[in-house]
Amino acid sequence: MEEEFYAILKLVSGEEIFSLVLVDDSTDETILVLQNPITIKVIHSSSGSLLKVKPWMDLTEDDIHFIKLDKVITMTESNNEKLIELYKNYLEDDDNQSSIDVYRTSGQVKVSEQK
Repeated sequence: MEEEFYAILKLVSGEEIFSLVLVDDSTDETILVLQNPITIKVIHSSSGSLLKVKPWMDLTEDDIHFIKLDKVITMTESNNEKLIELYKNYLEDDDNQSSIDVYRTSGQVKVSEQK
């Protein structure tokens, strides 16, 4: 197994997900191990652009998901610090049930202003 890394994956289903990824090639069939995969949707409005963040699978409490490599069209490693910070903040807020969770309540985070 290799080291884990942050990646954006485009699946054959058309879904685009962001996750911490570990490639398991210890067997004949390569498997991607995804930790807390999320989807990010960009919403444009007159007041700026917003990102809507939500879990990739809504009805599960599992943190780890496995995907066969043949279900992936492309995967790119992400070193984008803002995207990684957004992901980490989402996970921290998701784990903290006692606080008001901006991501779960409104599902949106302001990222830039349009002029």
